Amino acid sequence: MTTFTQTDRKYYNLALGLAILTIVYNVLEGLVSMYFGYEDESLALFGFGADSFIEVISGLGIAHMVIRIKQNPHSSRDPFEKTALRITGVAFYLLTAGLIISSIYNIWTDHQPETTFWGVVISAISILTMGLLVWAKRKAGRKLASEPILADANCTLVCLYMSVVLLISSGVYELSGIGFIDSLGGLGLAWFSFSEGKECFEKIKSDKYCSC
Repeated sequence: MTTFTQTDRKYYNLALGLAILTIVYNVLEGLVSMYFGYEDESLALFGFGADSFIEVISGLGIAHMVIRIKQNPHSSRDPFEKTALRITGVAFYLLTAGLIISSIYNIWTDHQPETTFWGVVISAISILTMGLLVWAKRKAGRKLASEPILADANCTLVCLYMSVVLLISSGVYELSGIGFIDSLGGLGLAWFSFSEGKECFEKIKSDKYCSC
C-alpha cells in the first residue's frame, strides 16, 4: 500500500481539481466557439470549438488517470484510459479531415467569414487560461515527481498553441479582410489535430505518458 504525505495529497487533489477545471472550461469554450463560429461563418473558430469537445473526452481520461496514480503511482494505464485514447484519437482524425476539406472548399469558393472578432476574444481568453493551467499542472507534477501529470501539462500546452493559431488567423483577418486567412487558420488547427490524434494511438501502446 502506498503511503502519502499531507503535501502529496494536497498536490494530487490539486492535479485532480485542475483536470476537472479543464473539462468544465473546454465544455464552455466549445459551446461558445461553435456558436459564434457558426453565426460568423468562421471555420477556424468553429473547428476550435469542436477541438474543445474532443479535449473533454481526453480530460475524462486524464481525471481518471490522476485518480489511478493517486491510488498507485506505479500502476499501468487501464482499459478506461485506453478507450478514452482511442475515442479521442478517432475524433481528432475526423476533425482533421473535416477541417482540411472545409478549408480547401472555402479557399476554392473564396468564402469569407462575416467577422472573426469573437475568434480574437475567445483565443485571447484561452491563451491566458491554458497558460495558467500549464503552470499549475507543471507545479503539481514537479512536486509529485509525476511524469504522467507533467505530460498532461504538455498536452494542455498544445491547446495553448492552437489558441495562438486561432488568435493569429482571426486577428489578421480582422485587420486585413483577406478571405483565405480564416481557412489557413483551419489548416493550422488541422495540423495540430492530426498530431494529437497520432499521439493518442502511440500512447495506447505505452504506459509511460498521460491519457491525453
